[in-house]
Amino acid sequence: MKKPLLTVVLVSLLSTSAFAGSAFTEAKDSVKYRQSAFQLIRHNMADIADMLKGDVSYDAERVNKRATALATLTTLPWEAFTVPGAEQGGGDAKAAVWKNLSDFQSRGEKLATDALALKSAADSMDQAEVRKAFGSFARNCKACHDEYKN
Repeated sequence: MKKPLLTVVLVSLLSTSAFAGSAFTEAKDSVKYRQSAFQLIRHNMADIADMLKGDVSYDAERVNKRATALATLTTLPWEAFTVPGAEQGGGDAKAAVWKNLSDFQSRGEKLATDALALKSAADSMDQAEVRKAFGSFARNCKACHDEYKN
């Protein structure tokens, strides 16, 4: 039986030595941690996007579940970029992350704020509000990728 992606990534995230408060034993641990967090963000985003595009039936309760997850998940990856040597640990982050860490971190804070707005829209069960909030969330996510991800 194939394990759901969310389960696999959560187990990976929680079992890694990187998940010990904010203590990372090596730079590569911080990379694994942030990549796991971003994988979960991507999974939850894609599910909402598929519903909004009409690729799958819209389910307001499922959107709410995904938005709730995003409100938490979007707070996770940022500390892993501040670990000494994290820029040399590998991954898809451009060197610009560490040259402009303040801007990068503020974009992370904005993503988390956008996720809270998405959660609020999902709580309303109004698909039009969800679509609007998701659009802001996705644009911010893409803008950061354009600037800071290889």
